[in-house]
Formats: sequence, C-alpha cells, structure tokens
Amino acid sequence: MAAPCRKMASRSFSQLLYCFNRTAVGSVGCRRFSVTPVGRARPQAGPAVERATSPWTLMAAVCLQRLPVISADESPIEQRFKQMMQQMELEKSMLSDHELRLLEDADRMSRKQAGDYDSDEEEGHGDQEIMLGQDLEDTWEQRLKNFQPAPRVRADVDKDLTSVQRCLADSLVLLAEQQVGAEKLWLLPQAAWQEGETLRQTAERALGSVTAADLKATFLGNAPCGVYKYKLPKAARTESSVGTKVFFFKAVLADSAPAKAPNTALLWVKKSELQKYLKPAYAMKVDRFILSL
Repeated sequence: MAAPCRKMASRSFSQLLYCFNRTAVGSVGCRRFSVTPVGRARPQAGPAVERATSPWTLMAAVCLQRLPVISADESPIEQRFKQMMQQMELEKSMLSDHELRLLEDADRMSRKQAGDYDSDEEEGHGDQEIMLGQDLEDTWEQRLKNFQPAPRVRADVDKDLTSVQRCLADSLVLLAEQQVGAEKLWLLPQAAWQEGETLRQTAERALGSVTAADLKATFLGNAPCGVYKYKLPKAARTESSVGTKVFFFKAVLADSAPAKAPNTALLWVKKSELQKYLKPAYAMKVDRFILSL
C-alpha cells in the first residue's frame, strides 16, 4: 500500500491530472479539468447589459429652518414652576455677598447711633465717602426703570411673511413659489437631479437658485430626512415618465440678517401656517420632520 502512495506522490500535479482524465470516470461524461495557466485565462465577453432607466424623475428639496431668536412665552405650568423654584431658592439659599454687606452696614449704622462706634474702622478709606449697599440698590433700581427692553411682539414685522425677522420666538420654514406643470405652487425649494451630482448637491443648488439674498445655511447630514412621491395624470404618463420622487434634506439658517431686497416669491412661515400654503398630501409628509423648537 505504501509503495503505490510513494509513486503517486513523486509525480507532478499536471501528470496526476493527465492520469485522472484517462480513467474510466472521464468516460462516463464528467467534465475534464482545464490546465490553462491563470495568467493566460481571459474572461469571455458577454452580451452588453444596457443600463435600466428609471421611469421616476428624481428631485431634491431643502427644508430650511430659522431657529428661534428669543425664548418662547412661558406656559401657565412653567410660570407656576418658576414661582415654586424661586420660593425654594429664597428659603434654602445662603446669604449672598451683597446681603452680607447690607447686614454689616446696618450694624455699623446702629452702632453709630448708639455711640458705640470706633472711628478707626474708617481709616482705610481716608477721605473717600463710603458707599453703602442700600445706595447701590437705589442706583440699580433707577437704571432698571430707565431701561426699555425691545418688544417681543412687533405687529408690523410679524405680519410680513417675506421677512426672516418675523416671529422671533418661533421656528420658521422657507417656502418658495415654483412652477409645477401648468400651475404655481408653494413648496420647499427643490430642483431636478442631474447626472453626476449627489442628492445633497441638488438640494444645495435648489436653495441657491431661489434665494434672492446670500443666505448662509448649514445642512444637517448627507442623507434625506423624508421622501414624497406622486404620479403624473394618466394622460401625461409614458413608459419613461411615470411620476416624481422628491427627497427632502434639512438645513438651518446660519445668518438671520435681513435680505437686501425682499423677494415676494419667498415666504417664512411657522409650522402651524404650513397648511395654508401646501397641498394636504405634501404638507403631511413635510410635517413629519419639522420640529417645533
């Protein structure tokens, strides 16, 4: 048994393949091994595969939001909670430096009136007049009365839908009037996808094509946050054009400076105002990814 094994082991690999091809197994219809060198092997040219074109038109839209500039109005429960926290802080907190100074001043004034006051305590001040804590409070109170804060509600600006400075306590969304078919609709700024660009690049191009001013926007990621799909009317459908898919991207306005020239084709609206300008099906898709901050 060992002798035939040594004899087989001494043969080369090509000789073993040749002997295997001559056996009776090969006569039963088994495929013979190919001994073509790897370097000489060439892939067989297959039929050319045509690239399948999608019947859907791809578009990208950008949801540009202007975040709140000032804090929102407090709700009733927030007001009650604020009062409770202020009361707890008043009862449990330690005296501040100003409160300690008021106590020291009151003690010094009482000792002056009682005649038990050492004038050496004021040697460090020299001829400088000592400013009492109560005098500081009176000065601060007068400054507070003279201070006039800016109004939170501005009727003239808040009603101007083309101004990015309206409703500073709310989040605003940019809408653009665009031509769709034979009618003009209010939509998020959108543009058709072009060969060789990503969908985000399409959304950036759409935003740059509709804004009259140089608005600086920060896009939140490279992936879309939503999609809206609609079919064309049956009379307008063809084999190569069935409908449109719109992919939405989110962006935040980085600079809320007023536009140099107001554009009447642009609107800044709150989330609660979208229903007035958008189609119901379109507004339902957009409402899912717009946060009320």
